Amino acid sequence: MARKPRDFDAELQALMERAKKLKGQKTVQLGELVQVTGADTLPVEALAGALLAAVEQSKKQPEAVARWTERGAAFFRDGAKRGGKGKAGPGGTPNGAGETGSGTPAAGGGT
Repeated sequence: MARKPRDFDAELQALMERAKKLKGQKTVQLGELVQVTGADTLPVEALAGALLAAVEQSKKQPEAVARWTERGAAFFRDGAKRGGKGKAGPGGTPNGAGETGSGTPAAGGGT
């Protein structure tokens, strides 16, 4: 019985489309995270500066990420109890912030 040849171009195209879709979903989730935390009220430059500071601090003090993760989890958990802004994380997950690894010094941990 003859084997059907694989269409590598079609498989590659499908993988590229899937990657593009996942990147779009991640972008939407990050935007939702910015909104649900209220960070969208900050000037874009201030938000970018806070995120850059968080990335720098995470390299110098990895324990800061653990503090930010705890605070983020509490934000979503407590928000669900209050029925407030933190009802669910981006994408409807109760702990969506954990996946993004996002956190700022203002979100707990300081510099």
